[in-house]
Amino acid sequence: MSQKIGFIGLGRMGNAMVEHMLEKGIEVVAYNRTKEKVDEIAREGATPAYSLKEMFEKLRGEGNERAIIWLMIKSGDPVDQLLFALADGWKKMEEESLSDFLHEGDIVIDGGNSYYKDTKRRAGLLKEKGVHFMDCGTSGGIQGARHGACLMVGGEKDVYDEIEWLYRSLAQENGYGYMGANGSGHYVKMVHNAIEYGMMQSIAEGLDLLETGAQDSLGNPLQLAEVLRVWNHGSIVESYLTRITEHALTVDPHLNQIGDRVDDNGEGAWTILEAISAKIPFLTVAHALFMRYTTRRDESFAMKVVAAQRNEFGGHEVEKK
Repeated sequence: MSQKIGFIGLGRMGNAMVEHMLEKGIEVVAYNRTKEKVDEIAREGATPAYSLKEMFEKLRGEGNERAIIWLMIKSGDPVDQLLFALADGWKKMEEESLSDFLHEGDIVIDGGNSYYKDTKRRAGLLKEKGVHFMDCGTSGGIQGARHGACLMVGGEKDVYDEIEWLYRSLAQENGYGYMGANGSGHYVKMVHNAIEYGMMQSIAEGLDLLETGAQDSLGNPLQLAEVLRVWNHGSIVESYLTRITEHALTVDPHLNQIGDRVDDNGEGAWTILEAISAKIPFLTVAHALFMRYTTRRDESFAMKVVAAQRNEFGGHEVEKK
């Protein structure tokens, strides 16, 4: 199979993934709803496409080659709108959807954080056209997308085997795998993100105590970046999250430039609903999610830490003060 990919969605993660693909020698035909993003990635070596029609023409060439399309767009309605009926923001050509251009045997990979039940539904709809729909939970933040991500893949096993070269190219060594039937990749990524909620909250609450309690208990403030520097060399809690938090606190020792509002993308709530359905205790993640909800009201240093962490690994926007 030709190592040529159609890529839709050139946000922070998508742009980094395309740069990684190009570095690996994969030919990428890139499309985004904004022309500027396409122009930007074209300067890096991608083949630009300014409409879905143009993207497929460049993917298939003179014949009727099988197309592989990677989606890296916001979960929820945008995925349905792109696949089946474009929304206003995407109407840069005719009022066409991706499915209008897909042929039997084509492969579509959803690399975003879609809800697994939506993934199963979309896979069923595309199967009626003979199109294979794969879900790929993608972890590692922007740096992972650029230099080697962690990929959790769901879909038909024979299709996974056929395009395993793509996952191998994009992942860290041993950082990808087949999770099961349609929806499995996004289900595993959903639980992964819920665990992430709990880990981030635990680190944040510990640092909140160090920030606010040390003055009263010790008579002197602690330098949190220095605490984390030490922890990040051999301690049990050393992790990617503590390392990026050290960086954030080195830049802004008391996070004075960051507001404490922390949004959520849905994965925490979806996982809690799954836990309720399965009657599995999920207290830590529930606490972490509800703490994010409290940021709509009160200021909290712990939630500033979580906001800083999300900005460090994923480039998520923070509320500036």
